[in-house]
Amino acid sequence: MFIAQKHLSRRTALKGLGVTVALPFLEAMVPARTALAKTAASGKVRLAAIEMVHGSAGATVVGLQKNMWSPAATGRNFDLTPSSLAPLEPFRDYLTIVSNTDVRNAEAFELPEIGGDHFRSSAVFLTQCHPKQTQGSDVVAGTSLDQFYAKKVGGDTPIPGLTPEGVLVPKLAAEIPTVENGGIAADLTSITWKLLPGLMWSDGTPVTAD
Repeated sequence: MFIAQKHLSRRTALKGLGVTVALPFLEAMVPARTALAKTAASGKVRLAAIEMVHGSAGATVVGLQKNMWSPAATGRNFDLTPSSLAPLEPFRDYLTIVSNTDVRNAEAFELPEIGGDHFRSSAVFLTQCHPKQTQGSDVVAGTSLDQFYAKKVGGDTPIPGLTPEGVLVPKLAAEIPTVENGGIAADLTSITWKLLPGLMWSDGTPVTAD
């Protein structure tokens, strides 16, 4: 077998058929030795990290006993019926549920930190680092999970990440909206993103506000 790293175009296939049809994506249309993920046919990967600051029903002793959040069984044959995750039943083949965990860094380490549980928990949620308690601008915590993700696959969102100095870095936008440049309304009720000039979709058509 000889691999020439060429691919079959839809136009070539249509000429051979001699008819007008809507072709599905065919394996032969991917250039040889090219991963599907690097073509326009691949879907975009998205990350959503959702925090429930006040906890969930299953986070209490009674909730754990009744499996109000996480299922009782481990492995693939778990039952979502009694839990709050029941709406995810159609997607169970794609679920990975991690339960019975604890986050030591979200707890108060010193007496002055007692009472700031919500703020501290939000800071620990994606960083897993105990944040520095301060009344100034010298806030210190770890790099968050979403920032690690953005560094790996960022580029399809207006803001892929932050610099080590905490500066927002735009990717698909021309600039970060501020009150000074008109991107943020003076009454702080709206934000307007300006796209980079000449931005194109994967099929070559321009990206517009529409």
